[in-house]
Amino acid sequence: MHATIEGVTERLRERSQTSRQAYLERCARTRDDQPPKQRLSCGNIAHGYAACSDEEKQRIAGLHAANIGIISAYNDILSAHQPLATYPGQIKQIALELGSTAQVASGVPAMCDGVTQGQPGMDLSLFSRDVVALSTAVGLSHNLFDGVICLGICDKIVPGMLIGALQFGHLPVAFLGSGPMASGLPNKEKAEVRQQYAQGKVDDAQLLAVESASYHSPGTCTFYGTANSNQVLMEVLGLQLPGSSFLHPDDPLRPALSRQTIRALIDSSQNTDDRSIAAVVTEASLVNAVVALLATGGSTNHTLHLVAIARAAGIQLTWKDMDELSSVVPLLARIYPNGSADINDFQAAGGMAFLIRELRSGGLLNEDVTNILGADLEPYACVPSAVEDDEVVWTEPVTRSTREDVLTPLARPFAEEGGLRMLSGNLGDCVIKVSSVAVEHCVITAKCRIFHSQGALCEAFEAGELDCDVIVVVRFQGPGANGMPELHKMTPYLGTLQDKGFKVALVTDGRMSGASGKVPAAVHLTPEAIHGGPISLLRDGDEVELDAINGCLQANVSATEWASRVPAEIPVAEDTLGRNLFDIFRRNASGAMLGASIFEKKESL
Repeated sequence: MHATIEGVTERLRERSQTSRQAYLERCARTRDDQPPKQRLSCGNIAHGYAACSDEEKQRIAGLHAANIGIISAYNDILSAHQPLATYPGQIKQIALELGSTAQVASGVPAMCDGVTQGQPGMDLSLFSRDVVALSTAVGLSHNLFDGVICLGICDKIVPGMLIGALQFGHLPVAFLGSGPMASGLPNKEKAEVRQQYAQGKVDDAQLLAVESASYHSPGTCTFYGTANSNQVLMEVLGLQLPGSSFLHPDDPLRPALSRQTIRALIDSSQNTDDRSIAAVVTEASLVNAVVALLATGGSTNHTLHLVAIARAAGIQLTWKDMDELSSVVPLLARIYPNGSADINDFQAAGGMAFLIRELRSGGLLNEDVTNILGADLEPYACVPSAVEDDEVVWTEPVTRSTREDVLTPLARPFAEEGGLRMLSGNLGDCVIKVSSVAVEHCVITAKCRIFHSQGALCEAFEAGELDCDVIVVVRFQGPGANGMPELHKMTPYLGTLQDKGFKVALVTDGRMSGASGKVPAAVHLTPEAIHGGPISLLRDGDEVELDAINGCLQANVSATEWASRVPAEIPVAEDTLGRNLFDIFRRNASGAMLGASIFEKKESL
């Protein structure tokens, strides 16, 4: 074991001892006092299986066969979720063939950030995670289920399902994805056309044609944003079968992997070895998840989601833990926006199996973990290759990358450190993704320009007001202000300024897309502006220093001047597209360092 991995894991255990023990005791109490189905009355059971077949009723009423609860995030707005339409029927049939049953426990909302980017609906995006968690808990509260299978892939949906499922820590839980769409127009070309559109060089029709060539069919978007980061994390956590994350939706192995997942849940519910989600999601496995995120240059959104997931399991994961791990975890993958390749190239190069093998060889993963198979990490260094007697066969460990420009061995990393860092200073604390930022852009000192919306920044760009070295500050974008939307709409404008030769960076209490790119972006700044955070004291023309090498974010304003300032006036936001219903979330959300969650107290602000 690498000393830093071991040290962070042990300190995390020590820090979490009280809260983790309370969580495990609650799980044990639920298991003992409310065992699935056994405390239900005859009337309860009759309601629960009224629409089932006679065979299913006999099995559920007998209390001996496992009944699997399905939590589905199906809709056909999300290309990644469209294939899930047929999964419940398949799962039910497989369960019957294996002597058990399955029922759809609940559907959960599934929001497409691609549709809402730059739109008012994006203000609901982050909080949709907590709605998904609540919806998952509502479905499982029927207490009819011996195991849980979650059908979800994209941004807030997987974290939300996991947070909800962790409230039922006595049950085994597995995730089933659908895989990425085939590669379309290269992401680099799409980004270039977006910048041309921002400059007025292409029109709507040309841009739509390019976007449609990128996002063109069922399956996950192929860039390495939050959705594909989710798949990496679920596999490394042990909640998803080895090698299953990035197979195409129509891959012939998918039905067999579904069968293997259901079999694993049934076996777990009937065996004495503990494969419950409480046993799978531990301090050690969460450190492994952070390591995998860093090694692949994954989404900054997971600095929020992983903290919230950990706390749902009684574990006190922090940004400082992530920053310390980043100092020793090398960058092993180059996937857009960290490179020109997409997730299909990553899969073809050796994918998760090669990544996990390399991380294990360097002692960068905790080995004292379990998974839904009840095994160690060894199967996760292999790939599913065939089906024999309805069982998936995994190959020997993948020992070579076929494309070292996409996935490189530990001996020849793309960078010695991981993709995420924490910045601190008199403006507060925040995170930055540096895996796709050139070294020469990692340090910038410039006068700042203040905005309270993406639209205002776009207007300033079009007026030529930003043609200079500038640190763009976009504030009142935190969870308490407007729900912390992704600020992806600004990316082409900032990228264009950088391409013109200007030194440019973003500082915000909001979020960027999971596909944060070449412009240094200090995001999730906390305390946020609406709660009087120092970002609310900045004024146009203040000199700001962003140093991603040494972890500093500083306003170079005299102490006397700084002390004399009052927070900026809070802008009035529109209550449109359902936003007013989420006021209770905005008023009760924790700060970004605690996951921007309504399930945490606000002492963190």
